[in-house]
Amino acid sequence: MPKYSDSLALPSVVVDDVHKTFKLRHTHSVKETFLAAVKRKQLTTDFNALDGISFTIEEGEAVALMGFNGSGKSTMLKLISGVIVPDRGSVMTRGRIAGLIEVGAGFHPDLSGRENIYLNAAILGMSKKEIDERYDEIVAFSEIEQFIDTEVKHYSSGMFLRLAFSVAIHTEVDVLLIDEILSVGDEPFQEKCLARIRELHDAGKTLVVVSHDLDMVSRLCSRGIVLRGGNVAFDGASAEAVALMRA
Repeated sequence: MPKYSDSLALPSVVVDDVHKTFKLRHTHSVKETFLAAVKRKQLTTDFNALDGISFTIEEGEAVALMGFNGSGKSTMLKLISGVIVPDRGSVMTRGRIAGLIEVGAGFHPDLSGRENIYLNAAILGMSKKEIDERYDEIVAFSEIEQFIDTEVKHYSSGMFLRLAFSVAIHTEVDVLLIDEILSVGDEPFQEKCLARIRELHDAGKTLVVVSHDLDMVSRLCSRGIVLRGGNVAFDGASAEAVALMRA
């Protein structure tokens, strides 16, 4: 993915005329595919997830990507993270980016929590020195200290997500991408996660958030971009964006 030079006072994210199309399959097995082909039925259709999206996010902004299911917001977040690339147009970013998109994707079930902290943090771009310095804080935040040397495959889903979120949220980043992950854990843990995210924003980090929790979005973000049918339907104050979503 193209990246700006960190020495320039430029935006954190620039999305320029981005298009992304996916193939939707209509069959689920070799047999179904064969029968559909014999009957000359259409095997796939194109779905235009994003159809010419453009916007700029300045350094230190907290921006919510909103929209109903299928509007393209999660696809846009993955494009910003570099997980996928656009078919046309460009996505340019500046600084180190960490995505709370598929939390724990880099965890290995046969390794302990301690070993997975080092593995996942390294995947997220942290050096061993950075991990060493933040290790105790990561473990304390996760609230699973007594299980930290247990293999992750023995964790409950809640324990796994707490540790994975804690690693991601303590990564040294310039831009933090968040996709519906704040549904993790019980309410006190969610509030602690929100408080940590606010601390990062107060420290000047750029936030890009996708969530169906409109109340949380309006508290966390000052700007909202509403996507509809793969296009930008609104870009402005988050309170107005939330009102549009609720209309």
